Amino acid sequence: MVSGEPFVLTLWTADPQLARAADAAGVDRIGVDLEHLGKRERQAARGTWISPHTEEDLDALASVLARARLFARVNPLNPDSEREIESVLARGARVLMLPMLMSAADAAGFVRLVGSRATTVLLVEHVKALESLHEIVRVPGVDEIHIGLNDLAISLGLRNRWMALGNGRIAGAAAIVHEAALPFGFGGIGRAGDDSLPIPADLIYAEYARTGATAAILSRSFFASDGVDLSVEIARARAALEWWRGRAREELDAAHAELDRRASQAAVW
Repeated sequence: MVSGEPFVLTLWTADPQLARAADAAGVDRIGVDLEHLGKRERQAARGTWISPHTEEDLDALASVLARARLFARVNPLNPDSEREIESVLARGARVLMLPMLMSAADAAGFVRLVGSRATTVLLVEHVKALESLHEIVRVPGVDEIHIGLNDLAISLGLRNRWMALGNGRIAGAAAIVHEAALPFGFGGIGRAGDDSLPIPADLIYAEYARTGATAAILSRSFFASDGVDLSVEIARARAALEWWRGRAREELDAAHAELDRRASQAAVW
């Protein structure tokens, strides 16, 4: 990743007060996570978050954003997709993410429904999509690729989500996306320097630099402490990402090896 290339941070929230603070702090995309179809069943017993957000929540968020682009993760393609996409576009969403696609045909269907009215982000989070990535990135109208670690780890039969970062999977996907000249991101980040997480935050930050990723979701752990000053923490996160961008390849590979070691031992999802 070239030092200085913009790094896009996204926040999922339906809270206008938090959205206003995140906008002022420099978060790039703020909006709702509408995905619910099949998610509870896929992620059962893993303690993952199921969003309660609604399309109507976009209205309140749109009214408080001065800088950030309004964002929506919609449901996987289904008979209601056209209505849902039209609804979030009408409410001002300008970045749309499609989860759980399986093929280039899915990508093309999503692009057709969006119709060049918003940035299209494809969330690759199933082994079938990973195996079809060469074809997916060639679909006209696809703007960005993001790798979702939770469902990818489930589809790979892994013991925890961190293991999805091992064995060159993410680096291999990144190479395909970079070759297609598309922006690439994966997973989410906690606060810089947070060593209380199952995988220390800085090892994840290093992986963004190692794979050339330029986008991340702000994870729930980012807000785990009371009284988080978003302006301070967002600035620290960007500084840490930039610091890792400047590290030598040997340092990034060593960080990856340590991440891999810790992931193999992690007892939580």
